Amino acid sequence: CVSVFFSDVVGFTSMSSDMEAGKVSNMLNRLFAKFDDLAQIHGVQKIDVIGDAYLAATNVIEDQSSDHAARIARFAIDAMAAAQATRLDETGDDPACVRIRIGIHCGSVSA
Repeated sequence: CVSVFFSDVVGFTSMSSDMEAGKVSNMLNRLFAKFDDLAQIHGVQKIDVIGDAYLAATNVIEDQSSDHAARIARFAIDAMAAAQATRLDETGDDPACVRIRIGIHCGSVSA
């Protein structure tokens, strides 16, 4: 049994057509660097990043069977806070921050 976290950026398609490509890339790099740091803190394994989607899991590499769901939930809460603290454009005047959708699955998985 594992717990899987997945997220994506709300409105990413329209945002990426309205922003310069470099700014979109910079925003994703800043956001996912925060997620990577949080993964280390919570003992969560980053699985992949595809575009604006981030995929991570617990109880995959090391035995976390006693608390894998709690770990992924705490990671999700912190990821939401990290997104809300990440400005879309750190160089502009717009204070808008990233909004993400999060999904969590606990149970069996297959590749």
